[in-house]
Amino acid sequence: MQLKLDTIYINRIFVLVIVAIVLAYPLRGSDESAGAVKGKSRATYLLEKADKCKASLFASKKKKKFRHYWLKCINRYDYIAKTYPKSDEAPLALYREARLYTLLHLYSGSRKDLDQALTLYRQIVERYPSHGVADDAQYRIGEIYYKYKKDPAKAYVEFLRVDIKYPMGNYRPKAKKMLNKLALQLRKKDLIKEAQEVKRQNRNGLAKVKDIRHWSTPNYTRVVVDLDRPVKYTHNLLEEDPTSGKPRRIYIDLQGVRVSPDIDTQIPIKDGLLHRARAAQYKNSTVRVVLDLESIGAYKIFHLYDPFRIVVDVKRAQGAKPKEKKTIAKLPKRRVRHGIRKNKKPDNSVTLARQLGLNVNRIVIDPGHGGKDPGCYVGRGVREKDIVLRIAKILAKKLKQKLGCEVYLTRTKDVFLPLERRTAIANMKKADLFISLHVNAHRKRWVHGIETYYLNMATDERAVLVAARENATTQKNISDLQAILSDLLLNTKIHESSRLAYDIQKGITSELSRRYSRIRSLGVKQAPFYVLIGAQMPSVLIETGFLTNSTERKRLLNHTYQARLAEGIAKGIKRYIDSINLVYQGG
Repeated sequence: MQLKLDTIYINRIFVLVIVAIVLAYPLRGSDESAGAVKGKSRATYLLEKADKCKASLFASKKKKKFRHYWLKCINRYDYIAKTYPKSDEAPLALYREARLYTLLHLYSGSRKDLDQALTLYRQIVERYPSHGVADDAQYRIGEIYYKYKKDPAKAYVEFLRVDIKYPMGNYRPKAKKMLNKLALQLRKKDLIKEAQEVKRQNRNGLAKVKDIRHWSTPNYTRVVVDLDRPVKYTHNLLEEDPTSGKPRRIYIDLQGVRVSPDIDTQIPIKDGLLHRARAAQYKNSTVRVVLDLESIGAYKIFHLYDPFRIVVDVKRAQGAKPKEKKTIAKLPKRRVRHGIRKNKKPDNSVTLARQLGLNVNRIVIDPGHGGKDPGCYVGRGVREKDIVLRIAKILAKKLKQKLGCEVYLTRTKDVFLPLERRTAIANMKKADLFISLHVNAHRKRWVHGIETYYLNMATDERAVLVAARENATTQKNISDLQAILSDLLLNTKIHESSRLAYDIQKGITSELSRRYSRIRSLGVKQAPFYVLIGAQMPSVLIETGFLTNSTERKRLLNHTYQARLAEGIAKGIKRYIDSINLVYQGG
């Protein structure tokens, strides 16, 4: 009996002890915790505990050598971020957790620790963009790429985001210093790369003909000779030689070049203009490319860059064959009219179309980029090539319905087309108008607006930058290209394209301004775009907005806005056609 009473007594004491412990230490996560009682939130209380863990770690050389001590503190921060994601302490916990992973890498040498730190910093930037620690996190991303991953190009991009996204951030001055430092490093790296490329080319000796391509119809043919680097070349036209039986032919001599053994050197064309194209080693360091002619009226030869290629355009003569021999001497450089270069107003002189009584029956629309070339993009699958393809399809439908024109697209799906092929398609279709659609980009996010270009020499620095981006080439090559444009341009084509550009620009801005605010017209400009070179009809390139501007990006992704934009382009084209048709009405 006594034993039973003792057992009951002991059990009661045990229960009382348990109750006392529970009262002294409230359940984890309760707002009635010791921290909350002292006027602190649970998240604040836990953050302080995690900070003490970190301080204890840093104070001990011994602890820093063992991974489990690091993970003990990391887990404390991780618990706060996951349990209280909406608290002000959550981004602070993520930031300190990321810093621990970065410093742990110095002891572990594990790239996984760095990758985890990058993941955490990016979570801060994406989830808490307005928090005071967001610019710090973005800076640390750049620091990891520069300091630990040894990727200065990637680091430059990440530091640039600090400068752009956080103009008032306390880490912006540091980011700008790093940008200046990296700019010098990258420039030096580029110079070294260029020098190595020159050495490689000298080592390899002669340049190489990589391919010969062609697109043809009975009235127009374009031949492209691809090389692995820029070379000097000359060309000539030889008349038929009855004694030897050799046909009339164009030849191009490429200096310091060899023919690659893996390409076809005899290419049959037989389109009524060219019989064939052939390439051979004419001399030890000279390759001669010969185009055997059947019946041509005029031809043009020019080169493009990145990669370097030589383009030959030939077309059928109107009426009888030309009797006189074509000269190979370069035409004197034409002085571009001052009024056109400044683009203050379109050329209002009587156009060639009016003089000849021409009309517009067939239009080719070119959705820029495609396939392996996304154009400009800003992540999350937002790509220029997709946007312009959607706009092009809407525009094609509107033009067919409203104008009754035949409309062709250079591409109807996500495929890559070389720039020279796009122009060739327009020429082969015998289009009356050629419209190339693009989306702009700028490193300053506030820049926005719509602009329309036609082919000519660029008149301002930004036009050069836009042309360089759309041509996927360098500014230096743009300046080289301008030197040959005077041999390619005809005043009538410039005038017609100028008028078309102004009508389209006006049509777009007036249509969009009726329904949207802050529609900005950047005007009509001129620049040397590869995709317009060699077009045998009035042709323009439209930059429909800036993907880097948040407002225009949202609009360009919206189907209704795309339809309104296409409507504006269609109205501009109709205005241009109406101006031509005035001649039939005695206008």
